[in-house]
Amino acid sequence: MRRRLYFMLPDLPSARAMLDELLLARIEIGHMRFMARDGTLPADMPDVSVLQKTDVVHGAQLGIVIGGIVGLGAGIFLIMFPPEGLTLRTAAILLVALGGALFGGWASGMNAAAVPNSRLAQFAERIEQGQVLMMIDVPVRRVQEIEQMIAKRHPEISFGGSEPPMLAFP
Repeated sequence: MRRRLYFMLPDLPSARAMLDELLLARIEIGHMRFMARDGTLPADMPDVSVLQKTDVVHGAQLGIVIGGIVGLGAGIFLIMFPPEGLTLRTAAILLVALGGALFGGWASGMNAAAVPNSRLAQFAERIEQGQVLMMIDVPVRRVQEIEQMIAKRHPEISFGGSEPPMLAFP
């Protein structure tokens, strides 16, 4: 399990220094992301992805739940009032609910792709001023160690918060 930590760095040179220090602390580059004003981040630094920049994940999750509920209701309605000459089984409820969840997740995710990530809204103003947001995913057992290392070596860096632990996928 990993926990995502957010840090606001004063500028790009300090972001470069933090990247090097975290690599020396054995944090893989695939678990680090930086977000700066458009076009200012060098190509060799890991940039945030669309999934991290937008609310796609949250929108898809919400769409799956709502679509599943609506699909379940539609499936129950179809079983109670079947079309003339058609015999439906109980499995139709599950199929319609699954179809509703898939459609809801897809439609809501597509809409949420145009919405900036609500978790990153608190950092938007400082990013526009030229600061750099660093997001790192560290193993839960190393969170305190990494926070202390950054606070000790770079007191100018402000801690932006963390997210609850998440499953680590390869």
